[in-house]
Amino acid sequence: MANDPIRIGIVGAGANTKLRHIPGFQDIDGVEVVSVCNRSRESGQRVADEFGILKVYDHWTDLVEANDTDAICIGTWPYLHCPVTLASLAVGKHVLTEARMAMNGAEARTMLDASRRRPDLVTQIVPTTLSLPFDRTITDMIAAGYLGDILAVEVRGPGNDFMAKDRRMHWRHDQDLSGYNILNMGIRYEAMIRWVGPAVSVMAMTSINVARRRNAEGLLQTVTVPDHVEVLCRLTSGAQAHLSVSAVTGLARVPETWIFGSEGTLFLESASEGWILRGSKPGDKELTEIKPPADKQGGWRVEEEFINAIRGNELVKHTTFETGVKYMEFSEAVTRSAQSGKAVALPL
Repeated sequence: MANDPIRIGIVGAGANTKLRHIPGFQDIDGVEVVSVCNRSRESGQRVADEFGILKVYDHWTDLVEANDTDAICIGTWPYLHCPVTLASLAVGKHVLTEARMAMNGAEARTMLDASRRRPDLVTQIVPTTLSLPFDRTITDMIAAGYLGDILAVEVRGPGNDFMAKDRRMHWRHDQDLSGYNILNMGIRYEAMIRWVGPAVSVMAMTSINVARRRNAEGLLQTVTVPDHVEVLCRLTSGAQAHLSVSAVTGLARVPETWIFGSEGTLFLESASEGWILRGSKPGDKELTEIKPPADKQGGWRVEEEFINAIRGNELVKHTTFETGVKYMEFSEAVTRSAQSGKAVALPL
């Protein structure tokens, strides 16, 4: 496979697939996007015309089972991630699936088990990109003892919009399409566990503040996914973490993460000029900006990493199915805790 052409089929050509995945694959030598299947024949044809893709399929199963592809890129809503992944692996095809790995922990574990039965095939989840430029610097600083013992973590997700009652129904509002995924909570947790490890217990409260929204047909539809969530966690290290993710906290602070330790503090925030990392040590009066060295700065290379893994040139790091299971179990634990009013232990 190292020198063979790699043929990609696209199942679900959503915004990120058109913005990043298709152009990203088409920019790699020896890679060809040969087919696409979208929610309708017409929308699939529009994508094919835009990107010069030769084959349009009416149903995703036909695309997956056809002998004209080596790998499948899944850009659908979460409800199809598991079935398309399982079908692709069953016919011997590599899989790159969009974030929000699955609908729930059980689906994620099923996907992981299927991937382990096919170690010859590459599986990858599109990662959260929020912290990629800083991941290496943060993990290196923690490993070098900058923080000492980690005591607490505070994560605030995007949430500076007002509740926008008139906003149309979106798949992210519908549990039948998005499962236990709430807003971008999963990818915030994914970034957090890169630095400080996963949670071992979760206690959560959620709320739905806009009960119904109009769908594409103009009809009122019940919202079944929370638009505000507060989560308390106990981490493997013994530290506590608090995540607050919301779509209703108008003019709240921008996305940010604090990591508090016995010997220091790290603070990562979103700013108009991009993400900024700051730190402080005992005795400091203010936080000081920390600029990652050029050789430690990560960035978007999802399609390159996927193709390199298929060719045997590197292993998938961002993001593995093992990590996906962790954030899907976390997402399910949040819902279980909110429904029961009790702490939920992890892993499930």
